Amino acid sequence: MDDKEAGCGLKLNEVLMIGKAIRMPVAAKKLRIVSRIGLLAILALLTVSTASYASQQPILAFSARVAGDDARTRVVIDFEQKPEFVIHYVDSPERIIVDLSASAFGFPAADLAPRGLFKDIRYGTMGSDSARMVFTVNRPVKLVMAEVQKNEERGFRLVLDAEMTSKEQFAEILKSQDWNTSAAVPPQDVGPVVEDGVFTVAVDAGHGGIDAGASGATTKTPEKTVTLDFARLLAERLNKVEGVKAFLTREDDTFLSLSQRVTIARQKHADLFISLHADTLAQKDIRGATIYTLSDKASDRMAENLAVRENLSDQLAGFSIESGPPEVADILLDLTRRETQAFSVALADNVVKSFEGQVGLINNPHRQANFQVLRAPDIPSVLLEMGFLSNPEDEKLLLDEAWRARVAGLVANAVDRYRRRSVANGG
Repeated sequence: MDDKEAGCGLKLNEVLMIGKAIRMPVAAKKLRIVSRIGLLAILALLTVSTASYASQQPILAFSARVAGDDARTRVVIDFEQKPEFVIHYVDSPERIIVDLSASAFGFPAADLAPRGLFKDIRYGTMGSDSARMVFTVNRPVKLVMAEVQKNEERGFRLVLDAEMTSKEQFAEILKSQDWNTSAAVPPQDVGPVVEDGVFTVAVDAGHGGIDAGASGATTKTPEKTVTLDFARLLAERLNKVEGVKAFLTREDDTFLSLSQRVTIARQKHADLFISLHADTLAQKDIRGATIYTLSDKASDRMAENLAVRENLSDQLAGFSIESGPPEVADILLDLTRRETQAFSVALADNVVKSFEGQVGLINNPHRQANFQVLRAPDIPSVLLEMGFLSNPEDEKLLLDEAWRARVAGLVANAVDRYRRRSVANGG
């Protein structure tokens, strides 16, 4: 081999060696790319598997509470994570069904013991991906709020507010609901005035049914009869006033709890609530009308004692107010808003002015006490003690139809003046 051939041979070998040198990094690079792709694929599969596994894990419901009465009841359930839910209503018996995403119930059963509107509460898993709560009710109800809210410290809470309704309304809910979607929850009525051009007055005849109230000193006429007779006259008189519409919370001898009376007023969008009474006192010489507005602190001992007695009417019929945690207290124990309280005082003053010189009044006729029936947070409310059945003279007047008609006219005039001033002031 000559130098030329040798030179060519060396160059050829060099070329081959260089080719190998080039191919090896490329192959290694390809191997690394393939390895990385494989690793990413494995990681992706692991991520999907982990997510799938996590999605199948039930959400822990770690706390629950229920409070309320026979008119409104609230249920609150705390979850570690935000739950999904749908609502449906069923009949025979009347129930509310709440279907949840997979959930594990980790609270004591006693925390969700039925009370208020609910006579039975059951809950449990419905498979690997869902759970169900069933609320059997004492009477037709509807949910006025159903929403998930974020807790400040831990997780989320599901809040369900149930409110009594009529059989007709419950039947309409059943008829209109779609089982492919969650039943609609109507917005809560929170405004004190419904802008419909009509001033609506709830006339509440105190007592009724098993709760007869006081009895006349001479005739033994029960207070429940006196208040209903006067309520009918007052509603009739108010309905003759232009722009005013009045209705009775009870139209016959039926028992209504204090909370039911307020709820009926709110459901019918009352702009004013007037509760009628004719009590008795140990001092039989005391007579005359009194008008009460709400206050945590009674204006005097007599007002305090009357409020205590009136508030016991629920217990007489087997009902009692049950307290709950702060977040459910608004169902029963919210104080009247300042603005609403001012309106209540204005109405009371109007009634007193109408009565002066026309109807007998006790000393300091406008008084304050903690009457449960006056606790609507958004409706100006007063309680009118028309007189005392313990006083023979008052009893005679309370049973006199002509006197009742005259007093009903005076109350209607006071309501009309109040309404006109409220409208003039933009209320």
